[in-house]
Amino acid sequence: MEFVERKRWLFLGLPFTFTKYTIKEDIITVDTGLFKTVENDCYMYKVQDVQHSATLIEKMFRLGTVVCFTGDTTHPQLILEHIKNSRTIKDFILEQSEQARLRRRTVNMLDIGSGDMQDLDDPE
Repeated sequence: MEFVERKRWLFLGLPFTFTKYTIKEDIITVDTGLFKTVENDCYMYKVQDVQHSATLIEKMFRLGTVVCFTGDTTHPQLILEHIKNSRTIKDFILEQSEQARLRRRTVNMLDIGSGDMQDLDDPE
């Protein structure tokens, strides 16, 4: 499955910007610019968390913003701004990033702890 979306203006949700987002099962690509184009990629396994938000104006035009918190050096926060199908894309990224981490065996486990943190050298 693949999503190709364009960043849109908030005015009527028109796609008059030169930013294109391509979301595939293993990679997210952001193409920006008209005269000088910049292509930036982020592997799915590097996406740690995903956030969806929609302002009132975005809701009126059925748009939304997806923020991917990544371990990527160029884009620690990869922002997919003013896109259609934003909630579906957020769910897709969240699902595919987890599957990509399992495939690459790079699953991070969070140690929450089970009680008071005491210094092991200090017997008191």
